Amino acid sequence: MSGHAQSRRLAAVQTPIIPIVSRWIAETPGTVSLGQGVVSYGPPPEAVAALASFPESPLDHRYGAVEGEDALVSAIADKLRLENHIDVTKGSRVVVTAGGNLAFMNAVLAVTDPGDDVILPVPYYFNHEMAIEMAGARVVPVQTDAQRQLDLERIAAAITSRTRAIVTVSPNNPTGVVYPEASLRAVNQLCRERGIFHIHDEVYEYFLYAGAAHFSPGSIPGASGHTISMYSLSKAYGLASWRMGYMVVPEALWEAVNKIQDTLLVCPPVVSQRVALAALRVGRAYCEGHLARLDEMRTMMADALGDPSVPCDVPAALGAFYYFIKVHTTRDAMSLTERLIRDHRVAVIPGSAFGATDGCSLRVSYGALEKSTAVEGVGRLAAGIKALA
Repeated sequence: MSGHAQSRRLAAVQTPIIPIVSRWIAETPGTVSLGQGVVSYGPPPEAVAALASFPESPLDHRYGAVEGEDALVSAIADKLRLENHIDVTKGSRVVVTAGGNLAFMNAVLAVTDPGDDVILPVPYYFNHEMAIEMAGARVVPVQTDAQRQLDLERIAAAITSRTRAIVTVSPNNPTGVVYPEASLRAVNQLCRERGIFHIHDEVYEYFLYAGAAHFSPGSIPGASGHTISMYSLSKAYGLASWRMGYMVVPEALWEAVNKIQDTLLVCPPVVSQRVALAALRVGRAYCEGHLARLDEMRTMMADALGDPSVPCDVPAALGAFYYFIKVHTTRDAMSLTERLIRDHRVAVIPGSAFGATDGCSLRVSYGALEKSTAVEGVGRLAAGIKALA
């Protein structure tokens, strides 16, 4: 390698897709975005009001604890016990992070060495793939079934002596599917038997529709030693820019996570922690108050894209705020996405960014828009797919 060049390891990591799509949107005024995965609502008023009492003392301007402030850690532990049935006093520890992405980076760095394997069901969340490759580990993609549910036989067959972890995300980004309890139990048991970690992302735990149920594998008796659970306040509480998340790690990994977080972050921002604590005290009812509107748009989107005249498949999605559609076309996902933006002024995210290479897939999000804008966006998307495919 010649001098003054970037790391070969980083050069191999995919370029973040959101900035690329955002640039195309900026170049195409009037585009309706069904792309980025955010919610349309902001944080609870109580969370914003918490800012009025910050700072309370000069200590608020100094470094805090690596794992987070005691009051927030305690509130998270209570939430985990009551809602997720995870008792962190039995071999686990709560660590507050700067969003769910840092939680995942902490987990990957803590459990892998360069050259180790991490299994990702496909399609996967692109930042998970990027984090694994940045750490010098290797992504092992494993296809899901036709309904984007976990294929347990394929996962088991992909495990080798180099495997360090299996990652699951439920409710899922990018597909919106919810993995049943039986599947998550089976993955967790497989990890226990094979001596590897189960890294489970529960960022969208409150976004459930039509009777779908959420299950936390960290609640399984005996799972605390090999299960890493990750959460975020960005979606449920409209706190994306505040960068607040948390993770539950086995006690045996605390020393490693402490080193990583102290280096990357030093401590979670104290001002954000105060806002997060106020949001948690409001509780999950705040998010659930928005679910009826999201469910209405979920159904509207499925009806519009599921019309026989629109050449695409729309697998059922009972969680998060995404559909992962497969378009019947010879175009690749990246070029189709650009043409949808430039020619039809509607933005989506190409499925290739999520590792989906079996045809042309698109991730469509309905979380960030009010109903009238969403209806307009979906109408443009359906028309665009028919015209371009």
